[in-house]
Order: sequence, then C-alpha cells, then structure tokens
Amino acid sequence: RTRVINPTPFAELSPDFVLDAVAALGFEPDGRLLALNSFENRVYQVGIEDADPLIAKFYRPGRWSDAAIHEEHAFSDELVEAELPVVAPLRIDGESLFDFDAQRLALFPRRGGRAPELEGLDVAQWLGRLIARIHNVGARRGFSARAQIDVDTRVHDAADHVLDSQLLPAHLGARYAHLIETVAERLDLQFGAIAPRTLRLHGDCHPGNLLWTDAGPHFVDLDDAASGPAIQDLWMLMTGGAAQRAALLEGYAEFRELEFGELQLIEPLRIMRQIRHAGWIAARYDDPAFPRAFPFAAEPRWWEEHCNDLMNWLERE
Repeated sequence: RTRVINPTPFAELSPDFVLDAVAALGFEPDGRLLALNSFENRVYQVGIEDADPLIAKFYRPGRWSDAAIHEEHAFSDELVEAELPVVAPLRIDGESLFDFDAQRLALFPRRGGRAPELEGLDVAQWLGRLIARIHNVGARRGFSARAQIDVDTRVHDAADHVLDSQLLPAHLGARYAHLIETVAERLDLQFGAIAPRTLRLHGDCHPGNLLWTDAGPHFVDLDDAASGPAIQDLWMLMTGGAAQRAALLEGYAEFRELEFGELQLIEPLRIMRQIRHAGWIAARYDDPAFPRAFPFAAEPRWWEEHCNDLMNWLERE
C-alpha cells in the first residue's frame, strides 16, 4: 500500500513557483494569485494578461499515478464531447498533465457559479438527469488505473492508515480493529447480495463539487473519479427528504435505469465514506494543513465517537 513519505509535499509552492509553472506552459501571469480551498491537492486561481484567469491544480505526490490522472482527464474530455457541463483540463500540444520541477500540475478554465439549492424539486430532477447522462458515458468502457469503490479500498486501506497513525488512542486500538473487521464482513455480505454493476463515476458527487449558474449545474472536480455502483453518485445529493429524493431518482430515470437494489447500498456507502474520511485524515495529518483544519482528530473523544458510530451502524444493519 502506498504511504506518503514527504509530510510537506507542497512546501515549495511559493507564489513565484506557481506563477513560474504557469508561465512555463506558455501563459503570461499578471501577478494575481488566489489559493482556493483544497486539502488533498493545491489549487490556485492565476490571473492571465489580457485573458480570463486559469485554475492551476498541483497533484499531491504519491497519491495518483500518471496513468490514473490521464484516465481522469480522458473521462472529463469524453463528458465534454458528449456536451455535458464538466470542466475538463486544458490540453497543450495534446497534453494535459505537466511536470514543473517535480510538481505535477494541470490547468483548467475558470468556471464560476453558486452552490445549488438541492432541496428544490426542479433542481433535484435536473441533477438526476445530468448524473444519468454522465453515467451513460461512464458505462461505455471501464477504468484500468483508477480506484475501485469497494470494501478493500474504502474500509481496509483506510483503517490501515488509522492503525498506523498516532491519532488513534492506544486504548481504542483493539476495539477499532475489531469493529472494522465486523463492519467489513457485514459490508461484504450486503454488496454480495446486491452484486451491483459498476461503471465509471464522478466518485465524490457532493454539493461542494457542483456549481450552479443561470445555465444550470456543472461539475468542477473529477479528482475522485472511480469505478463503482451508480448509487454512489446519487446518495450524497439526497439532502431534502423523501420528495427531494424521489425527484432526483425521477430525473435519473429519464435517461438511465437505476437498479432498484442499489438503494439498499446507501447506508453501506455512507459508513464506508465515514471510515474513508477518518483514514484520509490519519494518512495526511503530517501535512501542516491538516492539524489546522481538523484539530478534533487529535482528541480521543473524536475517535471514541467514531467507534460508537461504527457500533451503532452495526446495530442498525
């Protein structure tokens, strides 16, 4: 399993470094630079002389292989070619992934917008239709280098990061390990009973990755694109009760059939996301940005609550 060796992989990303990287790709920065909210990677809005600003995304070393990033970019291109509102990376001489002094980066056009009002039934139907169309493209072929949304990657790998870290209090180690094994066994049974078809997905389809304009919604980040069941891209948008959920699924059904059994995977996917989130924090806590953003993860109480959440899920399921 990959471990991040350098705890400060972005330490050299000074303003001058970022501007020089963009200039090396043939653009003329005007000196304006704005760091955007991102923990996993580093993302900047860069002003360009006599042109619209660009978004420069520096990929975290050791996370994705070049092949996996190329698959993400190719998937974005496919979606754009299908006239879907997805922000794809710029291509320069046919290339979209670049290296500047050992930092990998991609450039994107800036696309503005506001957070969608997910509780609106019209909005929910619109998003359902959009995701179904994305899935129709995603089902054309498979990924070969990107992650799979399954128990091994989302539970076992994440738990390994927690158990390897110093964040988990010693007195919780045995309890956490036992809970993870029990949860994983239950999840294996649930996924085995449904046996969902998998396809290429957005993978992290939460409201923060959606922007809304007068023309409708668009996705701005496919960094977590993965193979998995279709419901993965729907359940995090089910935020407004039964009517909103029904509208989302109704919109989806206009363009693609959702296997009914996949609805039974919403709670399994929810606990998998929670476990993965804990593992992500544990794996990245040496990055100085993480203790500032997630100070609660250094408190035993947070891990006790996490263990209690796992136990409560087992009791419900």
